[in-house]
Amino acid sequence: MQHDIQHDTWKQMAGTAAANFIENGMVIGLGSGSTAAFLIYALARRIQDGLSIKGAIPSSEASAQLAESLGIPLTSLDVCPEIDLVIDGADEIDPQLNLIKGGGGALLREKIVASSARTFIVVADISKQVSQLGLRMPLPVEVIPFALAPVRRRLEALGAAVQPRLLANQLYITDNHNVILDCTFPGGIADPASRDARLHSIVGVVETGLFLHMAQKAVLGSSEGVKVLP
Repeated sequence: MQHDIQHDTWKQMAGTAAANFIENGMVIGLGSGSTAAFLIYALARRIQDGLSIKGAIPSSEASAQLAESLGIPLTSLDVCPEIDLVIDGADEIDPQLNLIKGGGGALLREKIVASSARTFIVVADISKQVSQLGLRMPLPVEVIPFALAPVRRRLEALGAAVQPRLLANQLYITDNHNVILDCTFPGGIADPASRDARLHSIVGVVETGLFLHMAQKAVLGSSEGVKVLP
């Protein structure tokens, strides 16, 4: 319990610090998950203090509801196809700022939003820093439901231990009406780029939780304060 409170404090530090990168007139992409929620609260406070943004594009229904409830003006990729700054969390961050995301199930929209941004800042607590991806967290792979069985077989043939994601003993359904297969690779993911390419070559795979060469900065909360990488 103490551990969780400590991590929440670090997440809040990171989310609050990252909100300071937001400038007047920007279109902002809002991520999903617990650390991104702290950012959304911090952005709402900055707007109350006089910050004026063009609009925010949330990457999940949950983030949209939270932002709307806090009075943050929302927009869409149809209206604003180019985003100035995206701030989002991650489940793992390697030394090159490659990420595993999707623990919250919103990886497809998160990647669409991140790929539309001029700048992408990842926010997290220091425990998300890893030497190599995939050693601690499974890699989420979003799959069209019709293709679940053949995709699972293909993933297992690549050496993955595959766990369909469940919610209340039912298959978890994403905001895009797909399913998620959580994949654990023995020895982690030594070459994320080639692993990502192999996974994308499987028919029925919509997207993976590997976010490669997308984040320019990481804002990390820790017991020693906020660290900004690089």
